Amino acid sequence: MTKQTVARLGGRPVFLARYEPVVPPTDFPATAPTARAEEEDKASAFRIREHFPAVGPDCDGHCYRITFAAGRLERTYDMILTFLQEQGYANVPVPGNIQELRKFRLPPKLRHQLSLFGEDGYVHNPIKILFPSPAGRRGELCLELYNEAAPDHLLKFHRRI
Repeated sequence: MTKQTVARLGGRPVFLARYEPVVPPTDFPATAPTARAEEEDKASAFRIREHFPAVGPDCDGHCYRITFAAGRLERTYDMILTFLQEQGYANVPVPGNIQELRKFRLPPKLRHQLSLFGEDGYVHNPIKILFPSPAGRRGELCLELYNEAAPDHLLKFHRRI
């Protein structure tokens, strides 16, 4: 056996990585679906809008509640927008950015009187993007999705029953 010497820099060993060019496999047909396409097909089969979840820890059968918190409201809102697109709610109008969403927030004097002045956030059937009350973790937003196929959907969405 031959003894290999290891290059050293400042007394520490240095190892060089070898990167081989990636050659796509040629034994697959050109029309074979990619793994990403298969994942997207599976994800579309379980979209909340088409297959609303039954009663569970985050859902009462009429409303699915989920809280997002990414540290900053901008990142949290981006997460919500991505989630809405993935779950089939891409065509529901929402505020374009966090500055627009903040305009839907109730003034501080009225926040404790939510029952009189409506929701503290953006509301458009079938979604609600709400600021937590009382203020929770930094950058936290609550998303509520309502089942459009449920009987008396509009009454439940506007909390009339």
